[in-house]
Amino acid sequence: MKIILLGTAYPYRGGLATFNERLAAQFIAEGHEVELWTFTLQYPSFLFPGKTQYSTELPPANLTIRRVLNSCNPFSWLRVAYRLRKTAPDILICCYWMAFFAPAFGLVSRIVRRNAKTKTIALVHNMVPHEPSVLDRLFAPYFVHSQDAFVALSESVLKDIENIETHVTRNPSPVTPKSFIPHPIYDHYGSPMSKSEACAALGLPPDKDYMLFFGLVRAYKGLDLLLSAFAMVKDLLPDLQLIIAGEFYEDEDLYRAQISSLALSDRVIIRNEFIPDADLRKYFGAASLIVQPYKTATQSGVTQVAFHFEKPMLVTNVGGLGEIVHDHKMGYACNPSPEVIAHCIADYYTNRRQDSYTRYLVSEKAKYSWSRLTAAFLQAYSNALLQ
Repeated sequence: MKIILLGTAYPYRGGLATFNERLAAQFIAEGHEVELWTFTLQYPSFLFPGKTQYSTELPPANLTIRRVLNSCNPFSWLRVAYRLRKTAPDILICCYWMAFFAPAFGLVSRIVRRNAKTKTIALVHNMVPHEPSVLDRLFAPYFVHSQDAFVALSESVLKDIENIETHVTRNPSPVTPKSFIPHPIYDHYGSPMSKSEACAALGLPPDKDYMLFFGLVRAYKGLDLLLSAFAMVKDLLPDLQLIIAGEFYEDEDLYRAQISSLALSDRVIIRNEFIPDADLRKYFGAASLIVQPYKTATQSGVTQVAFHFEKPMLVTNVGGLGEIVHDHKMGYACNPSPEVIAHCIADYYTNRRQDSYTRYLVSEKAKYSWSRLTAAFLQAYSNALLQ
């Protein structure tokens, strides 16, 4: 089949770009003709909170990526829409994660569908974002009604889509095909690195235990909860340290002030930078527990990286995180409070849970293949043909 993915991709950086590229590669491996159509302008610079939107790495091999869509220019949306309508792929996958892109994706989809061949299928990472705005109420329904089918990566996102169809648009019986497939495992970061190798590469003493908080630092990710929890167990676990690896989208000084007030300055290592793919195996290799103390969530790519490197996880039971991390089997899915997080950390290290949790985690990895996700899109396409 001829498939086009419309969304972020190289030269843009980040987990969503990585996801789209890996999905495209899987479709290609299965014999489909695939292109990624991405942005000439993704975000205006004043809306982007990080240091740069762009990757410093080499482009992914064997993928066709076209930069065509300006997210802020409706004339660009029309040009892309009519070009896609003429190209007439069997499937157009709109890779959706926030309402800022809903007008562009919604308009393009509506025009492309008029060719009576292409089916538009939304890949939805987040329907209602972690930090909602008025744009979500205004734009998300416009996007939802431009799609022939939906594939979501968590049950909570699926419910958000259904909620827009039933409540926002007052349609009591939505019939658009929808499916939920868990976020596949990121499996292209290389083989796991031993703790001793990883610590040497990062310049860390190998005789310590390390928890890892990985990824962009944003308020909803609950780093403040983790720091408070760490302070509660620091005397019980004198060899435990916390690595914070990722670019801060919040004021770093606020977290440093909290670290200082909790007397954790000698127990916390901060790497305030975007971590390139080539360095992930170092951070995950050094850590014995990956901690995601989120206050809100849908799903997270970090859990799937932890799966790849076979690292137990502590997540909070919000959004779809608890769907993935089975409590007291491969880690913890707990309430987002410092006291509960502290209890789980203490249990993990004092009772030496790593080996048993790792064994269970390894047994679960087969559920999260990329072929399951591509199969879901092909089934969604078949279902859309019947509508």
